[in-house]
Amino acid sequence: MADIQVATRTETAPAAPSITEPPYASHWHFETLLAWDPATDPNAPFNRSRVPLMPREQNAALKANTNARAGEARIAICSSFAKTSKNPSQGFYDHTFYAFGHWQYLDTLVFWGGSADEGLVVAPAAPVIDAAHRNGVKVYGTVFFPQKRSGGKKKWLKEFVQNSGAAYPVADKLIQVAQHYGFEGWFINQETDGTECADQTIARGFRDVLAYARATGTVEFMWYDSMLPSGEIDWQGELNDQNKMFLQDGGVRVSDSIFLDYRWNAGKLTKSAEKATGELKRSRYDVYAGVEMSWTSPLDPETACPQGKQHLTSVALFVPEDKSMPEKENGTYKTMDLADFYKKEANTWVGAKGNPSSTPTEGWRGIARYVAESTPVRRLPFVTHFNTGHGTGYFRRGKKVRTGGWNNLSLQDVLPTYRWVVEPSDAGVQPSLSFTDAYEGGTSLRLSGKLTANKPATVRLYQTRLPLTSASKVTVALKTPAAGATHLRLALAFTDTPTTFTTIDLGSTASADWETKTVSLAGYANRTVVQLALQVSATAAVDSYAINVGQLAVHDGSFGTPGAPANVRNLGTVPLADGRKGLRLAWTPSAPEPEVHHYEVYRRGQNATPVYLGGTPNTVYYVDRLDQQGETSTALDVVAVGPDGTRSAGAPFVFSWS
Repeated sequence: MADIQVATRTETAPAAPSITEPPYASHWHFETLLAWDPATDPNAPFNRSRVPLMPREQNAALKANTNARAGEARIAICSSFAKTSKNPSQGFYDHTFYAFGHWQYLDTLVFWGGSADEGLVVAPAAPVIDAAHRNGVKVYGTVFFPQKRSGGKKKWLKEFVQNSGAAYPVADKLIQVAQHYGFEGWFINQETDGTECADQTIARGFRDVLAYARATGTVEFMWYDSMLPSGEIDWQGELNDQNKMFLQDGGVRVSDSIFLDYRWNAGKLTKSAEKATGELKRSRYDVYAGVEMSWTSPLDPETACPQGKQHLTSVALFVPEDKSMPEKENGTYKTMDLADFYKKEANTWVGAKGNPSSTPTEGWRGIARYVAESTPVRRLPFVTHFNTGHGTGYFRRGKKVRTGGWNNLSLQDVLPTYRWVVEPSDAGVQPSLSFTDAYEGGTSLRLSGKLTANKPATVRLYQTRLPLTSASKVTVALKTPAAGATHLRLALAFTDTPTTFTTIDLGSTASADWETKTVSLAGYANRTVVQLALQVSATAAVDSYAINVGQLAVHDGSFGTPGAPANVRNLGTVPLADGRKGLRLAWTPSAPEPEVHHYEVYRRGQNATPVYLGGTPNTVYYVDRLDQQGETSTALDVVAVGPDGTRSAGAPFVFSWS
């Protein structure tokens, strides 16, 4: 495994969190991990995920790419979203951020990090967990043992395997962290090498620690192919007798999966599959062929997922963000060009054509060529505002309430399953994400192009399983350049005819502002929607067509207004440069009904215009960078937001600058 963060050789234990500093994602050395208590850690409340892991499914009949296979290879990524230390707990004011959104192809996300000087144990940031869980994807933290040249020490190996009677204290803490913060497991990357570290007792200890923790049934592990039973570091590139005990040891399930180093080939993967399913009685898809994405030419996933044949193993992409994020300058990303970022991300996941149904046949083909899409859209209400979790402005009911960049994956919606599939492909309509106008959040769906008379273009959006009742409705928020025909129809496909769409005309707009259209689905009661799409159609040619869609909601009846939160309070004021302040806010949550999707924090602006400061599904939020604007006190409001964007009354808080 490549050392992304080359550390100094001097260990400096992470400083204890303080309420007078911003909250950061948790990271520890083992001695500080063993001393960690969430009850006394002021950052712990800010690092908890509040979004449960959603169930999801694959429908092989609805896969975009005919080459893809369902129920075979799984996909994992190891992604570094920020440095190990100073990683904000709840997003920050900058749109330059790896806002991953192709969750439909992913099974597990490893929150990669760790270094000798900052900390070996890295817990995932809450926004990443929230977004992953909303899409049914598991999240792992990382336990990283660096190579000696990067500061690795044998003492850390010994601390990890130290037992206390029948218990292993470090393992117990790893379980506690995962349960408290709300994620599923840990990626174990042991690469500390050297003659003095080649200790058979320590190697057996690693096996025992993992087996001990795994036996609790509350935490999962992914093991990196590096250490041998002798304790030596020797990457195998296959599952064999030299590393099998870290995955399965006789009848003992030690880890849930193994990430193979980059030395594999077709023969090694074939033997790995045979070893897993034969001797070890495990799924071949518990074996992941590692793909180093920072290489100019990454290894070809087609080796693990041969066309027209059963997949040999699963696939794990290491740092896929290296293919899409901007270049770095002095260790910091240059400002992100959003169009460029999404083009490069599409290349990784659906291929250079930007269409999962038509991937390249040579070179890097895109993950959509190999695995069928999964969907968590399985219950009502389903609402999306096409919010990607970052942007250059923030919108509330179509009105901009924040100018400037921001990121917060906790607010990311479930994005379209098919990005982008238009049928027929030559219809002249191009879907895209718009960051200049939105209905809620920072993004909307934009459909543009040239319409041919009587040639409908169906934009496939979501794979679903939504059972309808006589009360079911669809609400769509849309915006046209001028009043007039939208040329837009809602398109639904049902279980009995899953690839045939029934359409409902969305009519005309009365202005160039955002409008909502609600249509009844009572006529389709007791049927189940398996595809949700939009169709553009005109009886006469339209040379320059454009429309923004800012909400697509399938629901039973009207949405209620959430109750307001209460008892807003400041847990700690953080002094910042230029006289600014950071506030660690907390509040008492709203009543359970109606459903609260998230909370938003606003500054009361001039003329009663609210200014958006941030949002979270949590009941604590760190307001980064509050400016004094000549006043002696600043009035804030915390509002509860329902799934459709309906907001409660504001719960007030006044911050005094004295």
